[in-house]
Amino acid sequence: MRSKNSNGRRGFMALFAIMLAMAISTVARPAAAAPFAYVANSGDGTVSVIDTATNTVVGITIPVGREPFGVAVTPDGKHAYVASRGSNNVSVIDTATNKVVATVAVGNVPFNVAVTPDGNHAYVANAGSSNVSVIDTAANTVEPTVIMVGNSPVRVAITPDGKHAYVTNLTSNNVSVIDTAKNTVEATVAVGNNPRGVAVTPDGKHTPMSLMRAPTLSR
Repeated sequence: MRSKNSNGRRGFMALFAIMLAMAISTVARPAAAAPFAYVANSGDGTVSVIDTATNTVVGITIPVGREPFGVAVTPDGKHAYVASRGSNNVSVIDTATNKVVATVAVGNVPFNVAVTPDGNHAYVANAGSSNVSVIDTAANTVEPTVIMVGNSPVRVAITPDGKHAYVTNLTSNNVSVIDTAKNTVEATVAVGNNPRGVAVTPDGKHTPMSLMRAPTLSR
């Protein structure tokens, strides 16, 4: 017959093992990600990372392609996509390590990039080839279909429901509306001179944009 002391020791050891496992899992669990801002430094081909809680630069700058311009962060905050217009590619940064984990070749002179709300795709406006590349973010490869738009596309914005992408075409003075399910242009909207910036309202009903030579906004 086992003694009560023996049973007590076994119970204590089992409880201790459970508590130790819980402690280890707690230590191993990563801390919640802090808010950061990723800044493309076009002049030196790098990206700076700013801790928005302290407004200080974190670590060293991250080397990317030549003349980085547009930056977009995935909705889960795990990756930043940087379009480098001087090297015709997009650098994918792992925000946990702040290192480039993939480099994706796209069209000529990629100016801007936007990630869909579900995080599955990144749309890249290629000003030099007048088209839009679509990156599959799971594999970091370009989809086979290249979307032809207007002349010199420089910005892209995606609706909150992810169903459409609006692309401003700088030298054709219009905006291409892309159906993201089909990756085809379903409409072309004439606007003012040299449209550049574009943003979609939270309800998805309007798309204000900036016009380089016009004093007002088109909507």
